[in-house]
Formats: sequence, structure tokens, C-alpha cells
Amino acid sequence: MKYLLLFLLALLIIWQWRTHRGNKSTHTASKRRNALPIDMVPCLDCGVHLALQDAVQGKEGLYCSAAHRQRHEH
Repeated sequence: MKYLLLFLLALLIIWQWRTHRGNKSTHTASKRRNALPIDMVPCLDCGVHLALQDAVQGKEGLYCSAAHRQRHEH
């Protein structure tokens, strides 16, 4: 009888641990699903994709840096 109670207690602890651990990963996954997508654009000089808000505006389009804008436009 004593071993049966210890076995049931171990099962209860494992079940609680797995349930608690699963809630954290579900919460993290729901955070990722609620994240807003960002617009990505390619650099006209090197072709690297970067976020639109990080791009450098040039005469001919968008670049990843001021150096690439100068090199491509001059």
C-alpha cells in the first residue's frame, strides 16, 4: 500500500510539472502569433533584405546603408 501511494504521488508531481511547463510554451507561442509582421525590402546594391523602417532612402530606391546608396548612385 505504501508503494502504491508513493507511485501515485510521483505521477501527480509529474503531471503537475508537465502541465505547468506546457502553459509556458503555449503562452510564448501565442505571443509570437500576435506579433505584427514587418515589411521587408531588398537593398538595390547588394540585395540583402531588411526591415522597411531600417532602409536608407535614395534617388533610385531603398538601400541597406548610406555607403551602398552612395556607391550605387554615383
